[in-house]
Amino acid sequence: MDLRNLGMDLRSFGIDNALLSTIQDMLDMSEDHDNKGGAAQNNPSRAYVRDAKAMASTPADVKEYPNYYTFIVDMPGIKANEIKVQIEDDNVLVISGERKREKEDGVTYLRMERRIGKLMRKFSLPENANVDAISAVCQDGVLTVTVQKLPPPEAKKPKTIEVKLG
Repeated sequence: MDLRNLGMDLRSFGIDNALLSTIQDMLDMSEDHDNKGGAAQNNPSRAYVRDAKAMASTPADVKEYPNYYTFIVDMPGIKANEIKVQIEDDNVLVISGERKREKEDGVTYLRMERRIGKLMRKFSLPENANVDAISAVCQDGVLTVTVQKLPPPEAKKPKTIEVKLG
């Protein structure tokens, strides 16, 4: 099935290119699955695709200050207690959450443009990041994660060895 021909018609109903691309990717994956009689060998897993799309669609800013770094991530519609901030592999900051569709009895969506689904970002932290001094604050759908910097290593003073007569 090719959605490119159908794209113009769907856009007139308020369906955007990102959604069309996602649907096309899903259909391509299912065609590969059907054509090979099983899971496609070279295709990434659905979880990988889902995470990749979540990372691509989750905007973030990263700032460096003299004593710390800040990671500012848009997390609209996600409550603070539903956001995960984790450190993986000793230096990868992982920020994730999931916005779910509100379920209401007797309600039919006429248009749905606000993003639902997983939001995620991963950042490799620099060597001077103090992974034991991280804080996170969520306000008005914007998460700010602050990572303190380690103090610079002190310059080693030369060690003097006494020379003895021998």
